Amino acid sequence: MTSSPTPALSIVMPVRNEGINLKIMLKILRAVVDATHEVLVVYDREGDDSLPVVEAMMPLYPTLRPILNKRGPGVLNALGAGIAEARGQYVLIFAADEVGPVLAIDDMLALMDGGCDFVSCTRYAHGGRRLGGSWIGGILSRAANRWFCRLSGLGLTDATTGIKMFRRELFETLNLQARPIGWAVTFEMAIKAQLAGLSLGEVPIVSIDRLYGGKSTFVLGPWVSEYLRWFMWGLKRSWRLPSSARQATQVRIPAATAMGGKVSM
Repeated sequence: MTSSPTPALSIVMPVRNEGINLKIMLKILRAVVDATHEVLVVYDREGDDSLPVVEAMMPLYPTLRPILNKRGPGVLNALGAGIAEARGQYVLIFAADEVGPVLAIDDMLALMDGGCDFVSCTRYAHGGRRLGGSWIGGILSRAANRWFCRLSGLGLTDATTGIKMFRRELFETLNLQARPIGWAVTFEMAIKAQLAGLSLGEVPIVSIDRLYGGKSTFVLGPWVSEYLRWFMWGLKRSWRLPSSARQATQVRIPAATAMGGKVSM
């Protein structure tokens, strides 16, 4: 990796006691990501076990920075704290417990450089897969994305994944309001990006949830309630959206998957 005062990409990772996963993820990012980039690890409290890992890696990873979130609980506040400190042209929201999406970063960047405003990974189309994690969470995620895509007529096949890349200035324009429950804000973000008529991209990934351990924060009742709220909010507005405002989604297949080249849908 070549350090730069103005990196092309800011990778923002909200964490809560992800020390085990983060130790591995940072080494992988440092080895795999060729673009000039910075990594902002956003934590909520000084006792988080992620912080010693970041501090130990900083001498080897000059563009790695810990960011203390003082805005309040939840992923939305953590993202806001991280993006406020970001310097990259593009922002990548990333989870510390998923290794598979690392291989999609170059393809996401290629779509952004090709004119996309908002790129999402997908576990449910074009060869993407989801492995591990809660089985009930997996069933609900797959069903919610399938039905939202069909009923709304919008293009992204996996709006709920937390792996998103977008132009940095976009974050404030979306007026995000999700409650601090899981990663619901990324579902809201994907819905609003599509309704806004932004240029969209999608890259398939093999997602392996919590490959190296740690405890998930998935709680069925609150998660279903919050995701359902945005599901219905998005449907109501998508049905009023004129066909001329709907954008085709560019799909780029990672070369590492040997599934071919770039296609469109």
